[in-house]
Amino acid sequence: MKNLILGTAALALSAGMALAAGHEKTVRMGTEGAYPPYNFINDAGEVAGFERDLGDELCLRAELKCEWVKNDWDSIIPNLVSGNYDTIMAGMSITSERDEVIDFTQDYYPPTASAYVAASDGVDLEGGVIAAQTATIQAGYIAESGATLVEFATPEETVAAVRNGEADAVFADRDYLVPLVEESGGDLMFVGAPVPLGGGVGMGLRESDTELKEKFDAAITAMKADGTLNALLIKWFGDDTATY
Repeated sequence: MKNLILGTAALALSAGMALAAGHEKTVRMGTEGAYPPYNFINDAGEVAGFERDLGDELCLRAELKCEWVKNDWDSIIPNLVSGNYDTIMAGMSITSERDEVIDFTQDYYPPTASAYVAASDGVDLEGGVIAAQTATIQAGYIAESGATLVEFATPEETVAAVRNGEADAVFADRDYLVPLVEESGGDLMFVGAPVPLGGGVGMGLRESDTELKEKFDAAITAMKADGTLNALLIKWFGDDTATY
């Protein structure tokens, strides 16, 4: 799950208006649309993936009318706070730093590890050039590791940097990298040991939207209890994924 390093712009924004009561109001679900299998844009130009399936079911159970809004990763928290949408479902890990600016539901994806992927074995992970998506905890980790960090706006660009020789390895969420390695035909491989970062993925909301948080928390709890959340996790991430 992606881990956003909050910028000063996010900290400067004031809290948004509380969600109005009543089912007439449409709840706008913000996502990146560029982080499969969590979220992506399908051939029809619509948001799809694990979080689309999950979010639609949560809205159904919470009796909310919802619509999906696409937003770039690096401004996804500021635009929630400023009221451009009402939730974030974008593979976002729950962290104490982020929790100072926004609120979170309980996690809907258990904590997992980040990992390195390279085009060949034996790369220098401690002193080499490592690609990571900008504004992520993965990027922050590499910046403090002694390796040379190269940052890119999208996860696709980080992997492309390894393929074209611009970076020795990419460091990202392991669950994002697994299908890319499997589909690469041996051109990409995991190197080094997994690194635990962050702790579980949750839905981000404005701190003022307590009623909305309670509704989504109740829906997530119900999906955990009846097994439907585990079924979605396995559908999108495979039989070996962590479940509840």
